[in-house]
Amino acid sequence: MSRKNRIVLIGYPHHVILRGNNRNAIFYVDKDKRFFIECLRRAKEKTNCKIYSYCFMSNHIHLIVEPPEDDALGKMIQSVGRRYVRYINDNYKRTGTLWEGRYKSSLIDKDEYLLSCSRYIELNPVRANMVKRPGMYKWSSFNFKTEGRIDKLVDVDTMYMSLGRNLQERRKNYKKFVLEDISNEELILITKATEKSGVIGKDNFINKISKL
Repeated sequence: MSRKNRIVLIGYPHHVILRGNNRNAIFYVDKDKRFFIECLRRAKEKTNCKIYSYCFMSNHIHLIVEPPEDDALGKMIQSVGRRYVRYINDNYKRTGTLWEGRYKSSLIDKDEYLLSCSRYIELNPVRANMVKRPGMYKWSSFNFKTEGRIDKLVDVDTMYMSLGRNLQERRKNYKKFVLEDISNEELILITKATEKSGVIGKDNFINKISKL
């Protein structure tokens, strides 16, 4: 059976999910997450991709990535995977695959849906009942955007920049937006689009992509 092609569009963000095989853990201790961050940072610099949001859960990873070339996203994920799997296998005396097949991705329009996808990603630990508030979880991009925590992974997107006239306004407004929580309709839309390698945006954007 042929594999479904992913939609990759240069200059647009993509919501990427990478899961552990059989939903098993891909991180065992905090040291693993720190090593993964270093792998991702190097791969990002190598491919010139931009990362707007992320969240590392115990058995899967969420990213919003904007690739500068058609194959940049795939190359970035491949580079991270090779290095990190070798690290895990060496440190935990295991063999075989770590990932559940290929990564999943969906194309996002550069409008309010980009903010919504960021909120969806950064609220993952809250939905999983790991923390009560997103700021309590240190393995996501939330605290960079709301508190100014140093984070070499994150790039600032145009929608975030539109949230205020200065840094303080943007942090305050983004935090308010995320804490408003995500509607059930929005949650289903983003989840389905990502699982099916679809498109997240308004009808005119989806129609534009379908013609391409």
